[in-house]
Amino acid sequence: MKPLATENVLINGWRIAYGVYGTQSDTYPVVLIHGTPSSSLIWRNVLPGLVSAGHHVYVFDLLGYGLSERPEDPSVDTSISGQVPILEGLLAFWRIDSFHLIAHDIGGGIAQRFSIFSPHRVRSLALIDVVSFDSYPSRRTKEQMEMGLERLINVEDKQHRAHFREWLLSAVLDQQSLAESSLDVYLDYISGPVGQASLFQHQVKHYDPKHTLEISHRYHELGKLPVKIIWGANDTWQVLDWAHKLNLAIPGSSLEVIDHCGHFSPEDKPEQITAILTAFLK
Repeated sequence: MKPLATENVLINGWRIAYGVYGTQSDTYPVVLIHGTPSSSLIWRNVLPGLVSAGHHVYVFDLLGYGLSERPEDPSVDTSISGQVPILEGLLAFWRIDSFHLIAHDIGGGIAQRFSIFSPHRVRSLALIDVVSFDSYPSRRTKEQMEMGLERLINVEDKQHRAHFREWLLSAVLDQQSLAESSLDVYLDYISGPVGQASLFQHQVKHYDPKHTLEISHRYHELGKLPVKIIWGANDTWQVLDWAHKLNLAIPGSSLEVIDHCGHFSPEDKPEQITAILTAFLK
């Protein structure tokens, strides 16, 4: 499967994979931020519709994710907070000052922090099945983390892949579609001699709600921006209650719930996600 992040640039000394699509126009550019344990690939069925609507779209893989660099030093900060400077560096490289920001999962935490600290740069904010408050990690993930990262890193590859295959499938309702398309790519990114350790060192290790809790008292400030919240009705990773809580915390935000849709909503319902986003961006 062809990736979306086909170019590379050094940001703050780290290699970040990115892609730019569409042509420059009078509209503000659109930046997409993925979550965990995915990559920019999750936007592959949404991006074409945004481009067709005339938007200049930028995607990238977070540091420690997908095709971007996996720092050998486990002390490197690849948390939600640590990814904000990566985003800022990319914006400088792309020469983007003001833009529309669309984010999924923990990408939503990054987007929330950036939008609160730099609201003058954000034209609009779309949050899709995102983390907020102390909505993460899930009970199931907490139980796994209690086993200890070193033990999880050293689990036999076959067992690791089987566990996370089932975990990824639980993120969607249409499991057959995911299994026949991007599932194996996502698994490859988080498995093997590099991917397995990277998953726990760069992703799971940083599933800490402090990154959103410390700004949650400022969510009301996001009400100064146009904010669209989009959620899968059947999301078991970030249940619908969190969508309503976030909607209430951001004055003027609108919430759209998609039926028969799980946490990886850009996988389950890309056409609906695209339609909602293009209408919102107008």
